[in-house]
Amino acid sequence: MSEWTEDLISVEDAETLDGLFVQRIKRTPDNLAYRSFDRETKSWVDYSWREIGEQIARWQDALSHEGLHPGDRVALVLRNCPDWVVFDQACLGMGLVVVPLYTDDRPENIAYILDDSAVKLLLVQDAGRWKRLQTVVGEESSVRRVLLLDPGKEAESLAEKDERVRIVGSWLPAQGSHLRRRKGDPHELASIVYTSGTTGRSKGVMLSHHNMLSVSHASITVIDVFLQDSFLSFLPLSHTLERTAGYYLPVMTGSSVAYARSVGQLAEDLQIIQPTVLIAVPRIFERVYGRVKDQMSQRPKLVRALFETTVDVGWKRFLRQQGKTGWRPSMLLWPLLNKAVASKITSKLGGKLRIAVSGGAPLSPDIAKVFIGLGVPILQGYGLTETSPVISVNPVQDNEPASVGVPLRGIQVRIGEDNELLVKSPGVMMGYWNNHSATAKMIDSKGWLHTGDQARIDNNHIYITGRIKDILVLSNGEKVPPGDMELAIALNPLFEQVMVIGEGQPYLSAFIVLDGDFWPGLAQDCGLDPMKPESLQDAKVHAVVMRHTKDALKGFPGYAKIRRVTLFLEPWTVDNGLLTPTMKIKRPQVLERFAAEAQAMYQDGPAAGDRR
Repeated sequence: MSEWTEDLISVEDAETLDGLFVQRIKRTPDNLAYRSFDRETKSWVDYSWREIGEQIARWQDALSHEGLHPGDRVALVLRNCPDWVVFDQACLGMGLVVVPLYTDDRPENIAYILDDSAVKLLLVQDAGRWKRLQTVVGEESSVRRVLLLDPGKEAESLAEKDERVRIVGSWLPAQGSHLRRRKGDPHELASIVYTSGTTGRSKGVMLSHHNMLSVSHASITVIDVFLQDSFLSFLPLSHTLERTAGYYLPVMTGSSVAYARSVGQLAEDLQIIQPTVLIAVPRIFERVYGRVKDQMSQRPKLVRALFETTVDVGWKRFLRQQGKTGWRPSMLLWPLLNKAVASKITSKLGGKLRIAVSGGAPLSPDIAKVFIGLGVPILQGYGLTETSPVISVNPVQDNEPASVGVPLRGIQVRIGEDNELLVKSPGVMMGYWNNHSATAKMIDSKGWLHTGDQARIDNNHIYITGRIKDILVLSNGEKVPPGDMELAIALNPLFEQVMVIGEGQPYLSAFIVLDGDFWPGLAQDCGLDPMKPESLQDAKVHAVVMRHTKDALKGFPGYAKIRRVTLFLEPWTVDNGLLTPTMKIKRPQVLERFAAEAQAMYQDGPAAGDRR
């Protein structure tokens, strides 16, 4: 299409991440760079690349008076906004090392990270967040300066009581002198990103400028991104996928980025921003799918049939575009089905979406099929924080939804012992911060990074088959990868979270968190009071849940049978210590928290009517 143009900055021209931004300002100074919602004026505000550059210069002038030296660590706890970018770029341009933190992480974990990386300056969203951190970040901490972004009386009070605290508005000069760009080594440390710590303490992943630049550029060789593209950013910028693909990549291409107000307002923001590119985790697509599935279950049979026909015809149309099938007469119906059904659903995503990338966790092929059938081009990718993070992604013209795509240019992959996926890449980390033994375990003497994921490679596409550490070995020696089972069960909108257990046991069981919106209906259908805790233990409820899990696992091997379940209504969250900030289940912690419930599922044997 003639309106789509490229203005790509090469890795060589950029040299460093701050050099990338300087190049972008030079090339398209007055183009739209960022859009964010001003909570005071209750309106969307646009910023050009030049305006962001001026803000960076102000921050650099202020930072220059803080006694910081190249290599010093600075951290930020901010929601996604232009100030996140400004702080990051100001610090990188001065040779500082940026440590991004999750806004919803537990204060104790943030304190550990600040201490482990010896952070000297911390940028915090507001007074409330700093008050929560104050209890664990004492005056003996390495943090010498705390900056509060949002002003207010509470912020002023904190600044008066603690000489470390400053409010950004009064700390910044009215104008900056000039944008600084330090001629640094592309291979020097740019950022320390702490892993989500599903099995223990977070480890600091050291990433260089070149690590993240090379992966951003390699991603564009697989997926075309243009100057006119518009991104909607809602994954935390502290998540390496969002930082590399949703921040540095758009700078490289000159595309604009709008920052969603919140996940809760995402549906409305999609309508306002009408993005052409969306980077998300599977949970977002799962929620939309669950909502559509629930709505369809309440519609007349004819409407449900029309929806299923639309998905089926759209899927066949996709297969033909991929060169995997021939023309079918039913494809003539697509314009009509698109207008009557598909477009009404895709309009909920803004109506202009060209590319939707899913990463961070496995996406169910069934969900991908529905979205693709409706005309939403979902491309599943794969990576690790330790690889900056992207390793592979599906190209638009060679999209295998069940796979995690093909390796990016310059990345080598192979299958090692236990079918483990091994990777060599320009994005592979420099190592773990202050942890040589963990680095040696992760990267072998020949330079191969051990992902910990089991995989197979077919026609250059990578298929993840399990996680080595998560494999359950039953008492009969049967090895069970629980991930795909959990994914299949969680497709049911009744279930919010699922964890399959059974290590060393004769059969599989599951902890299941029920969706709070669907639980009252299920309880009432069983003649129970949803407000009474004992209703969760009722045999009628368990029979319904067991039937749903059985249906979900129909296509699985014989071992994939859930014999017992324990049901919960309280979700597993970051706050209660059962989820990582990247929304991954902390399996050891869940097992420890609910050890008594797990024991009961095996003491009593399989559920009645489900014995071998």
